[in-house]
Amino acid sequence: MLLLPRRAPAALLVPARGLLEARVPWVRDRALDHAVERESHLVPFLLAKDALLVSTPPPHAVPLHSLPSTIPFPFRPLRFLQRYPSAFALSPHPIEVSPTQRLSALHDAEAQVLDSTRPDAADRLLRLLMLAPSRALPLRLVARLRLDLGLAPDFTRSLLPHYPDYFALSPDGSILELVCYRKDLAVSVLQAYAQRTGGFKVGDSVAFPLSFPRGFELDKKVRKWLDEWQRLPYISPYEDGSHLAPKSDITEKRTVAVLHEALSLTVGKKMEKEVLVKLGEALRLPPGFRKVVARHPGIFYMSHKLRTQTVVLREAYRRHMLVDKHPMMGIRYQYLHLMHMGKEETGKGKGKDRKVSRGEQMLGDFGAEGEDDEKEEEYDDEEDEDDVADEDLEAGVASEDVDSDDEDMVAVSSTVGSHEQTGDIKKHCTINLHDRPAVILPFRDIVG
Repeated sequence: MLLLPRRAPAALLVPARGLLEARVPWVRDRALDHAVERESHLVPFLLAKDALLVSTPPPHAVPLHSLPSTIPFPFRPLRFLQRYPSAFALSPHPIEVSPTQRLSALHDAEAQVLDSTRPDAADRLLRLLMLAPSRALPLRLVARLRLDLGLAPDFTRSLLPHYPDYFALSPDGSILELVCYRKDLAVSVLQAYAQRTGGFKVGDSVAFPLSFPRGFELDKKVRKWLDEWQRLPYISPYEDGSHLAPKSDITEKRTVAVLHEALSLTVGKKMEKEVLVKLGEALRLPPGFRKVVARHPGIFYMSHKLRTQTVVLREAYRRHMLVDKHPMMGIRYQYLHLMHMGKEETGKGKGKDRKVSRGEQMLGDFGAEGEDDEKEEEYDDEEDEDDVADEDLEAGVASEDVDSDDEDMVAVSSTVGSHEQTGDIKKHCTINLHDRPAVILPFRDIVG
């Protein structure tokens, strides 16, 4: 298998240092917690929407029991759908679910955004593959990253065939492989910023932007280590790091660079820790990379909202607002607004009577009472404590959508639209791997 040669400049052969052993405290950041928790239920909502409008032919009505079992509903599917009457219409005897006109219209708007930002999505997916030493990733892992990357539900049909000089699938269809290595795209977000603000050459020291929540304090030992660590040479995440001494500060700085770049490639600049760990394993980061996030709270924030752990890239946010909003995030905020339009109709909140419809009683396993109900009520109690107020959410949507989505789409399309033509892509290829044999990577249960 032919791979791009990687030779480390002498300037990068930095001697190992002692890794920080002091405990770095975790301090809650309410603004970034807000950014995470306001997307409560968004993933199952979008997956249910896609099951109706992408996977089902018109009139897009399906029996409730036919919804994919892979949708991670936080509680019973019927009750979940009933909470969002502005998006899902339910009909009895037998119970069927179909999209409302408002949901269908928003889905059509999303399709337009996906089409206009296709070159940008292809470039970001290509760069993700360029981060992998093997220049390939399991397709199941890429599918799990789909929402984070802002890809279409059917990206294997709507995106990959448009870029045959970018991507190829292994013979068994399980591995997404790189075809064209584009050296012009092998520039990290941090490198690009350094070049714009004062120039950058290989071996230079580039400091990561740092920000800490109110009340956060580093002890002197940690502050001294961090200052020295920031002055170490910056190794691009697109360069080979195998020559670096294991368990050294320079190796840790490259690991941070890889995680920083991976989060920068997402549309929301955040990712569930579980998924980020799977991606880190696929990118063959050194053992112990999971601890890197906790050791650098000025670069990453670990939110514990929504009954999971989410890693947020601090510099991408100003309080709870994205500094640079991708057009796909504008659409996501509109979905959130649609979700919250029907909250008054569902009687959300503690202390309110929850009525069980006759249709729900007829659901069998979907509507069975017992232990599942207890777990469901426990979830709702926690959710009520953590949920953002409706008016706060709507204020966030309005303030983030000051600039029109059309302007956002034009801005993205104008920067990368020229790469969509096959001939133009070939001009940028540093190495073309189109004829190389298929690679089956030894990743087991990568997205188990």
